[in-house]
Amino acid sequence: MTGGDHAVEVAKLGDIAAEAGLHRVSMLAWRDLDDPEAGGSELHASNIAALWAEAGIEVTMRTSYAAGHPQVSWRDGYRVIRKAGRYLVFPRGAFSEMMGWHGGRDGLVEIWNGMPFFSPLWSRCPSIVLLHHVHAEMWRMVLKPAALARVGELIEFRVAPPVYRRSRILTLSESSKAEIVELLGMHPENVDVVPPGISPRFHPGGTRSPHPLVISVGRLVPVKRFPLLVGALVALRARHPTLEAVIAGEGYERAALEAQIRAGGATSWLHLPGRVDDDDLLDLYQRAWVLSSTSLREGWGMTITEAGACGTPSVVTDIAGHHDAVSAGRSGLLVDVNGGDTLVAALDNVIRDNGLRAALSAGAIEHAARFTWDMAARGTLDALCREARRRSRPTA
Repeated sequence: MTGGDHAVEVAKLGDIAAEAGLHRVSMLAWRDLDDPEAGGSELHASNIAALWAEAGIEVTMRTSYAAGHPQVSWRDGYRVIRKAGRYLVFPRGAFSEMMGWHGGRDGLVEIWNGMPFFSPLWSRCPSIVLLHHVHAEMWRMVLKPAALARVGELIEFRVAPPVYRRSRILTLSESSKAEIVELLGMHPENVDVVPPGISPRFHPGGTRSPHPLVISVGRLVPVKRFPLLVGALVALRARHPTLEAVIAGEGYERAALEAQIRAGGATSWLHLPGRVDDDDLLDLYQRAWVLSSTSLREGWGMTITEAGACGTPSVVTDIAGHHDAVSAGRSGLLVDVNGGDTLVAALDNVIRDNGLRAALSAGAIEHAARFTWDMAARGTLDALCREARRRSRPTA
């Protein structure tokens, strides 16, 4: 999309919002983009907020406290309020919005990332809910002791669904929608699919690594299951002695992964550079032969389509979200969610078969071209505007 096309789309966003009476919108999120553990959900929210702000909508995002950052600041035209800790942000954020402490609003976007804010119980303005995926097994992977994990499961599967059953819910993929309907009992007609976008900075170019290079990008947390990927890479190295690998990201599993890499004798070729900046990420995508993800839960997997936009195919687990981020057999390969051997075999095929890799690379570029942030911002705003118009209709 050219700069002129983008300007037209932004102007349309402003007109659509104004026609629906949406001038001030609040967003409630668990974490901010500046949080050390920020991931795809935070990137998604930030991009939507920035485009809405560019269109003239006054956007305020309320999140938890981020160490080293002020409680109130501005980013890309929208206001960020960071108050309360990881758990207190839910009651405090809801209460402050309910009381209007940060100004009035015409619309509300709740980002339900595991623990909900229960906005249908207290919000009186048009609202939508962004739910990227069901958390399910993630509770037991992240929360200790087990009793605390059971509380999370109880809220997600029993307490929250009746509260949100009449809400307009947005998710990123058709496969995630299917899980939300099946596992949470939501009505399918109330769940819309709006895929995420891809920044135009991700594009083909650069120079491919002269040696096989496998990359993965994500937070070093249990749900990403990087130990499974490290084990597969060590096995793959036996087949490809010049193989290199990079797992870019930060998180509390770093020490355990470093120990696993040392134990596998992989420190010279398997690297954990931490969280990388945009330029380094682009370089990684453009140099890599293939991207891999062993995640157990995803709403989409934005690194898959970002890499795809750079012509890098993917080998990823066969889960909801990945089903849509990958065009199976055309832009990448899906492998059994628990199969280390199938992961090794698929990565081996892509590395060994130059023709397959070239075909998947072309397919990845074509598939990624379908997704833009302008379209994501428009689809999300359309849903909120429909709710605003629905509420403004006179009752019989």
